[in-house]
Amino acid sequence: MKNSALIVVDYSNDFVADNGKLTCGKPGQRIESYIVRRIDDYNSHKCPIFFMMDLHHEDDYNHPENKLFPPHNILGTSGRQLYGKVNDIYQNIQYNDHVHFIDKTRYDSFCGTPLELLLRERGVKRLEIVGVCTDICVLHTAISAYNLGYKIAISARGVASFNQTGHSWALEHFKNSLGAEVEHQA
Repeated sequence: MKNSALIVVDYSNDFVADNGKLTCGKPGQRIESYIVRRIDDYNSHKCPIFFMMDLHHEDDYNHPENKLFPPHNILGTSGRQLYGKVNDIYQNIQYNDHVHFIDKTRYDSFCGTPLELLLRERGVKRLEIVGVCTDICVLHTAISAYNLGYKIAISARGVASFNQTGHSWALEHFKNSLGAEVEHQA
């Protein structure tokens, strides 16, 4: 785990809960225990963990996502909170120096955030990415990570989408176009 960091992308109520505004529903819920195990593992080794969370404002009519998706992850709503047991574990570890919660306003976790600077300061060379949605925010984050020279690891047990075709395509793209370590479900 040396020089590795865990990136947890958009694992919020709006993206995962049955009543979420842009939910991937059951597929997102099924990856919860895997994400919790990975957080526990990184936390026990004091390795960096980054919770990257989509942030929107209720009256932000000019944001490009508003033309594609219903309003979601609105500041100050319960939809923006981490989902289920991931929220519970975050509440217990959030004050540790190696745990970070960073707002993002684009699909890509690097765009307009201090993520790259924080990774470089910590000597991180390899990123394990978990969360939702495989073919949107996880994909764009992985592409930037690749372009910035990071090694990438993604397990099918740790990512999900509301679009199964897109999910499957993204897993192959991670492996074949980004050279990522991709662990497919058994």
